[in-house]
This record gives sequence, C-alpha cells and structure tokens, in this order.
Amino acid sequence: MSATDASLLASVDARTKLAGSNKMEILLFSLGTRETFGINVFKVREVSQTPAITKTPNMPFGVQGVLSLRGNIIPVISLASFVDPERGQHKFDTMIVTEFNKSTQAFLVDSVDHIIRVDWDRVRAPENMMMSGSSSSMITAITELEDGKLISILDVEQILASVIGEPRLPDIPQAQLDTDQYLFFVDDSVVARKEITSVLEKMGLKFQQATNGREAWDRLQVLAGRSWGEDESLHDYLKIILVDAEMPEMDGYVLTKLIKSDVRFKGIPVIMHSSLSSNANKAMGSSVGVDAYVAKFDPTILSETLMPYLQR
Repeated sequence: MSATDASLLASVDARTKLAGSNKMEILLFSLGTRETFGINVFKVREVSQTPAITKTPNMPFGVQGVLSLRGNIIPVISLASFVDPERGQHKFDTMIVTEFNKSTQAFLVDSVDHIIRVDWDRVRAPENMMMSGSSSSMITAITELEDGKLISILDVEQILASVIGEPRLPDIPQAQLDTDQYLFFVDDSVVARKEITSVLEKMGLKFQQATNGREAWDRLQVLAGRSWGEDESLHDYLKIILVDAEMPEMDGYVLTKLIKSDVRFKGIPVIMHSSLSSNANKAMGSSVGVDAYVAKFDPTILSETLMPYLQR
C-alpha cells in the first residue's frame, strides 16, 4: 500500500468529510484468488505484517489464534476460511486490524492493494448482480470500477457473528405504544436485521424495515405521502427511524440528511445504529443531525436508547 493510502487510512478528518457525501472508501485486498475484495476503510485501524500468532485450544472455526497488539489480546481470523475453505489454513503474511461492533480483531489476507473512493449509489446488494462461488454468502455488496473490475465487499459483521456466536437476548422491558404506532428501521446486514427484529419484538413494538438507504427513503416517502386526518401527522404513528450507517445505494448519513430536511418528518427522531463505534463516527452522525447514536450490537443498550424516544 502506498504512503498516500496509508496517510488517508490514518486521517480521521478525511473520513469525517465523507459524512453526507454518499461516498465510501474501500480498502482493496486479495485472498490469493482471482477475486478482489474490499472492506470499508471506516472499519480499519491499521494494516501490517502478521506477527507471531499464539495457538489456543478449542478455537472457533476460522480463528487461527490470538496475538498481542499494544497490550491487548485480539483474535486472528482467516478470511479465506469463510470464502475459500481450501485456503483457510494458508499462512498469510498480511493482516488488517479492524474495529467494529465494539471489538477489535485481525483479519489475515494475502495482500493489500490500495484505497478507492466510490459513490454509494454504485454499490449494489449482491442479489442484484450475477454471482457465483463459495464466497457469495459472505458478500454484503458489489461495486464495479470504471475498468469493469468487480469488487466484492465482505460482510465482516456476519463473519464475526459466526466466530463469536449470536448474543443471548436479555430481559427487555416492553414499550407502551398505541396499537397503530410503529418504528421504521433499515440495515443491509442479515445478521443485524435479525438482531434488531428480536429486540423490537421483545419490546412489543410494531415495525417496518428496509434493506438499504435507497429502499428506505422510497418507503418513507410513501408513508409521508399518506393523507392524514385533522390534527394528525406522520409523527403520531411513526415514532422512530433507526438507520444503519453504511448501506448500498445510499448510506445512513445521506438518508438522515434527507429525512431531516423534509418537514413531513419533523419531530420524528432518527437514531443511528452502526457497527462503526468510534468517536469520529459518532461525530459524523451528529454532523448530519441524528438524535442519538448507538453502537452494534448490545440489545440492552439499543432498547434503553429507544425507550425515551418512544415515550414522547
């Protein structure tokens, strides 16, 4: 990776400027196959050579061991185990250290190329593309470069969930809403949608959902376009909009800006629920007007964040 890319990777200011621009930066890497993969730069802490890995007993599938990074013990995960099992035990000399879902881990890769910047509307969900191969179930999005090259963006949230397992749902108090009131949420991750749904159902909430920002905005436009009775508004029924940050076609920052600029959504809180848990990402959310920011995935914190807004 060039010095320019390394500098960009480390620059919080450069990342923050992307908020509301509907652009994303992707770090490209290889697993030693013909495919080129990508990961959102926002999730990446650093790229380095792989140090000595300590093997531990009873490791979950895909975990090659642990290592000490600046005093912290973190798991080392072979991405190839999830996209090309035949290469799962291959020794990779490069690692990408990531931070999301309030956890830090190292992903082993064959090599890292460079960082590209693309428009979110050029990023498509995989079901809209011709796909094949064992890696398809772990791909959350596809983007095509100007030269026609396809970049597969891995669903690292799903990979991490398969390693550590799904969290046990704790006791969550029920919310007291009228029968015709509901919440709207959008997330492109299958794992996240399942977890959000579990929390909302345990809270006794009705909800509608979407799988990307563009779909969410289209559905919200339909809801806002309804005819209301005297002294009624959308706010009387739609109590909260819960948005993910990174999504194909339109990210959560642009979606939030659109919602906040439309008077029909006045008074409806927008809460950002994201695996990007750093202070910089929280600041990005604040810059586009989110009312609260909650990191994935802690069911208790999510329900505690939602509850005060539901009671208004």
